Amino acid sequence: MLRSLFASATLLLTLSASAQGGFTCGNNELHRMESLHQNRPDRLQDIVDGNAQLEAETQQWLANEDRGGGGPYILPVVFHIIHNNGLENISDEQVLDAMRILNEDFNKLNSDWQNVNAAFLGIVADIGVEFRLAQKDPDGNCTKGITRTISALTNDGTQTMKDLIQWPRNKYLNIWVAASADGAAGYTYLPGTVNNGWGVAADGIVILHDYTGSIGTSSVNRSRALTHEVGHWINLKHTWGGTNSPGDPGNCSDDDSVSDTPNTIGWTSCNLGGASCGSAIDNVENYMEYSYCCKMFTEGQKDRMLAALNSNTAQRNNLWSPSNLIATGVAGNDILCAADFSSNVQVVCAGDSVTFTDLSYNGIISRDWTFPGASPSTATDAEVTVAYPTPGMYNVTLTAGNGLNTVSSTQPGYILVLPATGAAMPYSQDFEAVSTLNTSEWFVWNPDAAETFSLNTTVGFSGNHSIRLRNDVNDDGDKDELISTTYDLSGATDITMTFRYAFARNNADNDDILRVYVSKDCGESWSMRKQLRGATSLPTVPDQTSAFTPSNDTQWMLATVDNISLNYAVPDLRFKFFFESNGGNNLWLDDINLNGIGVGFEELSLTEDELLVVPNPAEDGAELRFDLSKADRTRITVLNALGQEVSVLADGPLAAGAHRIAVPASALSSGVYLVRMQQGSATQVARFMVK
Repeated sequence: MLRSLFASATLLLTLSASAQGGFTCGNNELHRMESLHQNRPDRLQDIVDGNAQLEAETQQWLANEDRGGGGPYILPVVFHIIHNNGLENISDEQVLDAMRILNEDFNKLNSDWQNVNAAFLGIVADIGVEFRLAQKDPDGNCTKGITRTISALTNDGTQTMKDLIQWPRNKYLNIWVAASADGAAGYTYLPGTVNNGWGVAADGIVILHDYTGSIGTSSVNRSRALTHEVGHWINLKHTWGGTNSPGDPGNCSDDDSVSDTPNTIGWTSCNLGGASCGSAIDNVENYMEYSYCCKMFTEGQKDRMLAALNSNTAQRNNLWSPSNLIATGVAGNDILCAADFSSNVQVVCAGDSVTFTDLSYNGIISRDWTFPGASPSTATDAEVTVAYPTPGMYNVTLTAGNGLNTVSSTQPGYILVLPATGAAMPYSQDFEAVSTLNTSEWFVWNPDAAETFSLNTTVGFSGNHSIRLRNDVNDDGDKDELISTTYDLSGATDITMTFRYAFARNNADNDDILRVYVSKDCGESWSMRKQLRGATSLPTVPDQTSAFTPSNDTQWMLATVDNISLNYAVPDLRFKFFFESNGGNNLWLDDINLNGIGVGFEELSLTEDELLVVPNPAEDGAELRFDLSKADRTRITVLNALGQEVSVLADGPLAAGAHRIAVPASALSSGVYLVRMQQGSATQVARFMVK
């Protein structure tokens, strides 16, 4: 009884890796069925009852000569792309291609149906079922019918993966696309198997990404896998009946409960003349076979599927109800959703170009772009490239239309254009005057939307501010970046960067990675210059199991990056910190310094190698103190945290001896500043703070 029950459930589909692309069956069907009712005999009875109920309703449907066609049968569909940023993260276009094939196969629109063996040409069925990507999600919000979830469970493919996201099965056909389908190319369950409440979470189809559609990561030979699985999902068995072993002579004694599909042993090749169970030719080209030449359903299979769609078993009859078509947004005209777009970059240097792509969906036929500060400043194409000649922050506006309505979206400050010539050297940042990241100086990249680099205002090495990454709550594989503005290192003969860091592992198995990259083309390309690993060089304290916060200076270490070649002595150098999580604790950064020593370096004529700003911090006023050993032409300026000159204290000959020069602190806003003294090509700086 148990094995008979298992055989009546939806079978796994494992497609052959041969050049012919034929079907072979998975071998873990019993395991999957057992997982549904393990230690739950009541569930086993539910499976028996659910299949018996649907079979009885199917026979009643078939016996009713006045049943008509019913419908129209429009089924809302949602594709859940479960990925770990790999090939399994298939494109929208590949999903749309899979939908095209489904609709062709279920409506006899596939171009190859007329090539069916003459013995079956007269019973090739138009099922009359249309699949539409949902345009409203369960909360009534606009959707394209495609969700994307980042998870390593894409390599699992079991119920645990499906539990990540599922929309109500009485409103949507859920299709999960993954890197693994639990040892198969795809699987699902018959409606009667998952009829009860506990079966709701199991209902739907899991399919491998490379068996979805015919383009992208898939191929034409694999493109009918989803058609086969949907057939199971609407209560079709394999043509040879309820076993998992095509080619077994014993299958001649089994049946698929469809009158016009001859008994067969089941095929994994395309033997059009095969008559495996007597004189009748086998329907090898049926979608519910494992041959590589499938191209049809029969009229008998159509009746069986329509019976299932008219049954409340597993709530199939609610899917195509008028109220549900309205609720899921597939009842009529496309629903115009919010205008949406992306760009290849959001931070560029003056004179660089940005390419924008329209991501609006659901029947978009017109677009109007507005690009303040760019050339051109307007456009109407789906993909547009514009140039930004002047530094600044710029809005971008897109108005999308579907012929009936329009919708607009403006992203304020979406594009940041940095100076082609960056901040002057030397650069020093202790974050004491920084109030937020993602400004014109620092940018955070957080693709997984988990914890990322953020400003901390209670802990620092040289003060109370620093950068923290809450790595203790991040998942393995999470990636984050902290990216700088541009710096002018043109003319430098030596480039050195230093920074302070603090990090703890949770245990010896952690191997988180911190890397430092530099870019000489304003961030278009990056080159790694330093790497610290959690297993060796990154930890600054012993392993800690609670959230790590450095409590004293000894828990910080100084890192030096001194392998930046003179190829990077450019006016728009940028650098970034890259971190990849691998189970460790928190990361802290502080006191970032970048020095570019100029050509013809000389020593200053200071009697002591020191500039002093008194008092420091300053509030109403301050004084710069220094002694010169000889008279020299001297330029003294005040720079803000971006390296921009905000005041000139001296610019001309200065006599030998002691000097006291007023620093206009009262005219400066609160923050960190540098006093820079230049004599010829020699430079020295002193840092001070204004309250």
